[in-house]
Amino acid sequence: MYLIVVGLGGIGRSLAGLAAEEGHSVVVIDRDEDKCADILEEYDLLAVSGNATDKNTLEDAGIDRADALVATTSDDALNLMACWLAKKYEVKTLVSIVNQKEHADLFKEVGVRISENPDEIVARSLFLWSENPDTQLLASIEGGTIFEITVADGAKGVNKTVREASGVKDMLYIAIRRGGKLIIPTGDVVIMPDDVITVFTKKEAEAKSVEYMDDLFR
Repeated sequence: MYLIVVGLGGIGRSLAGLAAEEGHSVVVIDRDEDKCADILEEYDLLAVSGNATDKNTLEDAGIDRADALVATTSDDALNLMACWLAKKYEVKTLVSIVNQKEHADLFKEVGVRISENPDEIVARSLFLWSENPDTQLLASIEGGTIFEITVADGAKGVNKTVREASGVKDMLYIAIRRGGKLIIPTGDVVIMPDDVITVFTKKEAEAKSVEYMDDLFR
């Protein structure tokens, strides 16, 4: 894949580094020459210092052969314009951070896949997991979260079946570890003390699922 990353903040830098390590052809664009020079010392990629809303800068970055462009700056106007110009060059995949929710529809109209403000996502997750310290976040994936909880002795969910303990829509039990043994959690499996339950939940049900499991098994 030929990938152009706009913006060398924390997210853009991490994304560019990950893609480069995976063997993709990566070009980064940032106005800050020092940031461009710095990332070149660490990763095998191309860095272009300039404004991603300028056609010459995009052409220097190889926009005419790019498979994807990801805009990661804190400036929605810059992100949107960069994506709009990339669309004119027929870049197939356009992705962007949207820092202000009210701008989301503008990006969708251009055909950009969007991610909401990453600071809000991180803050929301930190608050959620700080409220529920007995649950452990395993992975955050597109559209959902995987976490696990250890069942406490005397919890009100003990001796319930998986079916009886499935009280949240868009949440799914995916594994139970019991004394070193892995159990596939069919509806009739009875939950026991010290079981380690692994759960998948859609993003929109994350808070409700974590709170439900914490109440039931802690």
